[in-house]
Amino acid sequence: MAEDMPLSDYLAQGGKLTSPANVPPRYRAELLKMMASFVDSSLAGAAGFADLINAGPGIKERIAAARIVLEKTDNADRVLRIMGEFGADTARYANHHPWTARLDRDADIGTRRGEHDMRLSVLNYPIDGWADAVVMNLLMGRAVVVHLGEMIHVSYQPLSEAFRTILPVETHHAELALEGVEHLLETEGKPPLQASVDYWWPRVAASFGTTTSQKFDTLKAMGLRHTPNVELRAKWETETDRTLDTLGLTSP
Repeated sequence: MAEDMPLSDYLAQGGKLTSPANVPPRYRAELLKMMASFVDSSLAGAAGFADLINAGPGIKERIAAARIVLEKTDNADRVLRIMGEFGADTARYANHHPWTARLDRDADIGTRRGEHDMRLSVLNYPIDGWADAVVMNLLMGRAVVVHLGEMIHVSYQPLSEAFRTILPVETHHAELALEGVEHLLETEGKPPLQASVDYWWPRVAASFGTTTSQKFDTLKAMGLRHTPNVELRAKWETETDRTLDTLGLTSP
């Protein structure tokens, strides 16, 4: 950074920070919030799939589910280590935490977070069996890829690099889900899968937050956000609707 350039201008122009030592307090708070949301969402997502590994209809499906659990946990650990460099209490993640806690199936919390942690709202809803899990993973997997496509540009360089490593892993999870849905269409037929699409679509859509974020301009100036929620959601809707169409399924 140029000696005479204010930090705010440096960040607004696309500058990168590389160490907790040169991170201002407001930036630090927002960065930790972003990381906590990712870590909590990854651990909650892994916990949900861990309960369903043995529900897989075959060995291949169970291996895929176990791999997703392992890799989501590893992704969480990768970001958690960066949080630790900022002095965050990483020990709480090693202790008992209700990562498997879920609301009732018919609950509707919109974009609100739960009481226990910073996981995305969609990860507070329960999965109803193997087919429902695969459909949820298809929709949410594609949402995660869109989210990460935004997050790889974050202005804190170590986190940006971590997300670049995580992106192809999560992309593969979405690919595994697509394979799973294709197989289920052969064995289960469309009606139960369409019912799961109808259930999960609005809940996954809510993971993009409100369409008008009052904090967006502030976060953009810090280099922590670049694309508005409404644009990210539209990208997910377009791409996922196209995928569903190839499967003979439809978005609500």
